[in-house]
Amino acid sequence: MENTSLVIMVGGASSRMKKSLQTEGGEGIMTNIPHKSLIPVGQKGRPFLYYLVKNAINAGYRKLYLITSSDNKAFQEFKDFGDLPKNLEVFLAVQSVPEGREKPLGTADALQQCMDQYPELKQTAFTVCNGDNLYSVEALKALREERKVSHALISYASSGFNYTEERIAKFAVMDISSDGFLRRIVEKPKVEDVPKYRDTSGELRVSMNIFSFSGEEIYPFVKNCPIDPVRNEKELPRAVATLVSEQTQSVLCIPRSEHIPDLTDANDIQLFKNLD
Repeated sequence: MENTSLVIMVGGASSRMKKSLQTEGGEGIMTNIPHKSLIPVGQKGRPFLYYLVKNAINAGYRKLYLITSSDNKAFQEFKDFGDLPKNLEVFLAVQSVPEGREKPLGTADALQQCMDQYPELKQTAFTVCNGDNLYSVEALKALREERKVSHALISYASSGFNYTEERIAKFAVMDISSDGFLRRIVEKPKVEDVPKYRDTSGELRVSMNIFSFSGEEIYPFVKNCPIDPVRNEKELPRAVATLVSEQTQSVLCIPRSEHIPDLTDANDIQLFKNLD
C-alpha cells in the first residue's frame, strides 16, 4: 500500500518552550503563536514547520494532516499562505479537550481524533511524527518504502546525535529483536539497565516518535490506548507497545544514524539560524 500521507502532531501547549522563553527573556516570541512549530527560524524567518513540510514534500508525500488545538488560526494561515507547493493537499484536524480536563488527552488520542475526522486514514498507510523535530528527507522517505510488515519506525543510533548525554537520557530507548523488530519502547530507563537495550551492533537505539502505520490496523490500538498513570494521557508509544505485545514482528525498526534537530527550548532556536 503506497504511503503518501504525513500526519504531524502540533496540538500540544508547548509549555516547556514558553517557560524557557520566559527564563531567557524571550516572552514575546510566542505571544501570538499557539505552538513552537510556528516559531520563525532561519535566514528568512519562516515557521519551523515550513522546513519539516519541505522535507516531507521532497520525500514524496502529497497529503499533509496537521493535528492542532482548537486555537488553530495560525495554522489555518500557514495552510493558506505558507508558500507551500500547490500540489500538496493540506488538512487541519482539531484535537478537542475532553470535558473535565484542561489539557489534551495525549498523542494517541490526537491521532485517533485525526483519523475520526479524516476516515480515509483508516484505509491507507501513513506516517506520523512530531512537529518540533526536523526529520531528514531520507528518514521520511524510508518510511514510504514497501515492506512486508504493516508498521515501521525509525530507530536512531544515539551515537549519531549531537546532544549531551543528559539530554539523550531523556529520550525513549528501544528494545529490538535480533531480526530487527520492535519488542519495547522504554521511557527513561534506569542507568544500570541501559546496556541490555543495545542492539546486535552494540548501538543504543532511540525513538524520536516517527512511525509508519497501516491505518486500519493501528486504529484500534490508539482508540483503546490506556491512560498513562503518571502523565495522565494516552500516549502513542504506549499504543505501539500494546500492539507489539499482542502482535510480535509487527513493527519493523529501520536503523539510521544522524542528528535530528529538536526545537525543545529557547536555546534551540538559534541552532536553525542558517536554514534557507
